[in-house]
Amino acid sequence: MAHMNTPRISYAHLVTTVNPRHVASLLQFFEHGAKPEREDGYGVEIEHLPVRNGTDAAVNYYEPNGIETLLNRLRPYYDAEEEYWENGRLVGLGRAGISISLEPGGQVECSIGVLRRPEELLTTYGLFRRQIDPILDELGFRLVNYGYQPTTGYADVPVNPKSRYDAMTEYLGRVGKFGPCMMRCSASTQVSIDFQNERDAIEKLRIGTAVGPILAWFFRNTPYFEGQTNPYPLLRQLMWDALDPQRTGLIPGLYDPRFSWEDYAVDVLSTPLMFADLTHTPEAQGLPDAQKHRVAFRDNAGEIYPDRELNPYEINHVLSTHFNDVRLKNFIELRHWDSLPIDRAERLTEIVGSLFYDDANRQRLESYFDGINEFDVIAAKTGLQAHGAQSTPYGQPLEFWQEFLGLEGLLADDPGDPKHPDVFQA
Repeated sequence: MAHMNTPRISYAHLVTTVNPRHVASLLQFFEHGAKPEREDGYGVEIEHLPVRNGTDAAVNYYEPNGIETLLNRLRPYYDAEEEYWENGRLVGLGRAGISISLEPGGQVECSIGVLRRPEELLTTYGLFRRQIDPILDELGFRLVNYGYQPTTGYADVPVNPKSRYDAMTEYLGRVGKFGPCMMRCSASTQVSIDFQNERDAIEKLRIGTAVGPILAWFFRNTPYFEGQTNPYPLLRQLMWDALDPQRTGLIPGLYDPRFSWEDYAVDVLSTPLMFADLTHTPEAQGLPDAQKHRVAFRDNAGEIYPDRELNPYEINHVLSTHFNDVRLKNFIELRHWDSLPIDRAERLTEIVGSLFYDDANRQRLESYFDGINEFDVIAAKTGLQAHGAQSTPYGQPLEFWQEFLGLEGLLADDPGDPKHPDVFQA
């Protein structure tokens, strides 16, 4: 492909707003995340939409026989020391290899890892379902895998009791589009991978950002939006791209050959935090609880956190307020995909492994995408949204990408009809 470097983004004007100790904290965090060669692992997160049997209406946290009841009935299967409570209510469970948490609208997220082989996902997830499904049957609802609630609109789904979600609602209700929709009604599958060093991490970020929209097309699973047939080819991508450009989409400067971890750290630290989380900041312990979670339209990390090294909780909060297509933490998080049933989630994990952990495939991808820039990626994303099955990402038809990325057997036409064989039947 033709070589065209992305214009270098200068951060000089941000120096006074980014605390050097905070930058150093993030760089150390990234460095500690590096894994030795050939110790590659996976983390898989699958979010589930709770819907009532018979009506397919969304089940919320507070209703009788709802999400709170489900978590309390699940407690005997999980470790007491891994329970997570907020405002006096149970909002999370955990044990070795798996944790259960809640997204804002009561979506039940199952986080599994670290896996050494993709097929291990089936074993751990299978036990999760064998324990939770009988309880769901008794409560009269089930967990389904779609990218968006099948019948209920966002206005009819209350957020769960986590204080941060009130601040998120205030922020996202005032910027961009689709914030309340994303929070309350969407669900995703995310796959995390390891990196060996800074160079390896940046190359994986670049490849993941480039191929992610194509994989999102082949793994799309959103037949519904706000109670109607979904009109958007890639609803999840559309929602996130329109959510808040300060913290979504592509990482600024990623395809510049000089891009570094420091550039990423400066970007996330200089952006308004969306909301402050001071629950694990010792200097704020005397504050009322309401002030420990507050909306932050303008304040960035340097204006919220003290002039010292950030602690691990504060670091994770800063990084988790950015929602780039591919996100860097002490691992790399690939975030493109709708919620998927387990067989498709395992297939996705296998493909991710083949692309990022197989040396020959990795070199092939690096060679093919050598010289692309962020405008090429934006054009590929836009083309998929505008032209669907007739789009040509990076100048190639989807049939080319199906073979090039090892996607044989996945359907390339539109699964918008709920009866389409590539859409999970609830």
